[in-house]
Amino acid sequence: MSDQPPACSLPLIGWREWVALPELGLPCLKAKIDTGARSSALHAFGIEMLEKNGGAITHFCVHPRQRRTDETVSATAPLLDWRDVRSSSGSSQRRPTIRTVVQLGDWQWPIELTLANRELMGFRLLLGREAVRQRFWIDAGRSYLQGDRPRLDSTL
Repeated sequence: MSDQPPACSLPLIGWREWVALPELGLPCLKAKIDTGARSSALHAFGIEMLEKNGGAITHFCVHPRQRRTDETVSATAPLLDWRDVRSSSGSSQRRPTIRTVVQLGDWQWPIELTLANRELMGFRLLLGREAVRQRFWIDAGRSYLQGDRPRLDSTL
C-alpha cells in the first residue's frame, strides 16, 4: 500500500500558474510548470556569494515581471548547493541552489531553486517535476487554474 494519496484526489493546475515566493519577497510571479525539467529555476542576476555566521549565503536580484526590467527585488538566501544543470540544448551550467517556500493557490511547500539568468526566457520561474511531483495533476492545455493572483498567507 502506498503512502501517497490517490491520483484522483490531487488538485489540478495548468501549464502556467501564478505563484509566490514569500521568503524572497516575491508575491507574484508567472511560473511555467515544466515536467520535462527535473529542477526548478528562478531568474536571477547580480548573484553574489557571501559568508554570514560561518555559512554561505547568496544575494541576488530578480526582475519579477516578464519582459520588464523597471522593477527589481533583492533577495538573500542560504546557499544549499551548487548543481550542474543541463539545458534543453544540451549545454551544462553550474548554478547556485537555494531552498525556499513556494505558494501556488492554497498550497505552500519547500522547493529547491537553481538561480540563473532567464532574461531571454518566457518565464521568470520554471517549476520542474521535482517541485510538483505527487502534489498536482497538470492540464497541459489550460492556464491559471488556481486563480489570477496568489493569495499570500499573512503569517509568512
